[in-house]
Amino acid sequence: MADRRATACVVLAAGKGTRMVSDTPKVLHRLAGQTLLGHVLAAVGELVPQRTVVVVSPDMAELPGLAPGHAIAVQPDRRGTGDAVRRAAAHLEGFDGTVVVVFGDTPLVTAGTLARLAGCIDADTAVAVFGMRPDDPGRYGRLVVDTASRLERIVEFADAGEAERALTLCNGGFMAFDAARLPELLDALDDGNAQGEFYLTDTVAAARARGWGCAVVEGDAVEALGVNTRADLALVGRHHQERLRTAALAAGVTLVDPATTYLSADTTYGRDVVIEPMVVIGPGVALGDRAHVLSFSHLEGAAVDADVSVGPFARLRPGAHLAAGAKVGNFVEVKNAEVGAGAKVSHLSYIGDADIGARANIGAGTITCNYDGFLKYRTVVGEDAFIGSNTALVAPVTVGDRAMVGAGSTIARPVAADAMAMTRAPQTEREGWAAKFRRVMSGEKARRAARKATNGG
Repeated sequence: MADRRATACVVLAAGKGTRMVSDTPKVLHRLAGQTLLGHVLAAVGELVPQRTVVVVSPDMAELPGLAPGHAIAVQPDRRGTGDAVRRAAAHLEGFDGTVVVVFGDTPLVTAGTLARLAGCIDADTAVAVFGMRPDDPGRYGRLVVDTASRLERIVEFADAGEAERALTLCNGGFMAFDAARLPELLDALDDGNAQGEFYLTDTVAAARARGWGCAVVEGDAVEALGVNTRADLALVGRHHQERLRTAALAAGVTLVDPATTYLSADTTYGRDVVIEPMVVIGPGVALGDRAHVLSFSHLEGAAVDADVSVGPFARLRPGAHLAAGAKVGNFVEVKNAEVGAGAKVSHLSYIGDADIGARANIGAGTITCNYDGFLKYRTVVGEDAFIGSNTALVAPVTVGDRAMVGAGSTIARPVAADAMAMTRAPQTEREGWAAKFRRVMSGEKARRAARKATNGG
């Protein structure tokens, strides 16, 4: 007999999300750099399921590509959760274990909760349901239990009577089933309810009618928060940020003001990282040991090695890599560029599509001119090179090791190692010109004032 602890997961993702007022399918909206569906699949993945089936609607052509390696089932008509699981049944044929059902728009669900649900299924228990006691039960379905706290039935709010609506134990939505008995329970469903849909929750009554046990696993109501509106997305985002901040602090990261630090689900940290207030860490960021991110900086798709200082008011875009000991200062933007160990780009510069050598110094106001309107080109600055302030490096161009570029230059040709390059025009001086200019202009100003007075203002 197959291992009864084996798990399969069904993710219900066919909801249109009309109230999101969006052309993007609801489960593809993003939270901390990852789609709602991505968060759910990550939690499901921790169970190491033998099979995962994502149920989508026919108009969600982009979803299969965002759930690689998972089976896709299509629900032609949105006729309820029971109908959705029926659509997944073909992908569960031959599976003998526990089937966990979760929603694609509940990104706060944890693998621990799903594992607890799955652990309830045995020879005596055919169905397990996630229960919760939210502060406001609202329109959640109610869980009706017997004196032994065994689940008798789930009543959808629209079908509940006054006494049932007074119950505080609510349906959190996630369910687990014995795979061998699930087909019979699905066959027992009908659409004779207020919504005219096939409720997956009716499987509880069907199981009890057959003498099969049903269990409730109580947990934090936050995990069941679903996203139906933009306001829901913002609320779930706040909860998720709290999780990410708590995890970062526990990992040894110093968040000077956690409430103003925004993190992504895939952010990684070395030891003794410091992040100051008003910082946004987007997707794909790795911060090395003792990295220091100063206030009002925005990082995305960037690798920051040990002992690097970023900001304040810095922006690291995808492809930026700051090697050990580098410094990127205020009002500096780095994109698709390597900044070598110990190199400094201290202020007011744009470094795009470039390789900056170790210990190079990039003066204030320097920019790499990497785009000609059609193609992008690369700039290479050698080790220990010095680029003077207000320099334009017109790519493709190379500045050799230890070379120097004078301030205010436009460099469009290679600069040899150890050379000095500049393109400033020779400075000229006209003795006494400034004083003469002031006298002339002062007289003109006086004449204009006199004419204005003569003409009555």
